Amino acid sequence: QVQLVESGGGLVQAGGSLRLSCAPSRSIFSFNFMGWYRQAPGNQRERVATLTRGGATNYADSVKGRFTISRDNGKDMLYLQMDSLKPEDTAVYYCNALGFTGINYWGQGTQVTVSS
Repeated sequence: QVQLVESGGGLVQAGGSLRLSCAPSRSIFSFNFMGWYRQAPGNQRERVATLTRGGATNYADSVKGRFTISRDNGKDMLYLQMDSLKPEDTAVYYCNALGFTGINYWGQGTQVTVSS
């Protein structure tokens, strides 16, 4: 069973920064895609940023220029650097990994709260 463990959420003022981390229970190169999603109360879960095995990145329009997805190959870690945070970024953030067999894996989520 693959596990994804997120960390790094918290409370921050608008304009501040946070870095989320995701630690998978196996090599990040065993996944076709990895990414970050978020879900605010009353909203559907939405894609924030994705990173392919080959290193291509993709961002939601709402976070372009403010968020950066990256990985540390040696540590098998996925990150989401979030700068210039806004109150509308408040949500539970989930790490996601898509295996080559098509199985989707999710972390338990980490809360990010941005105060105005």
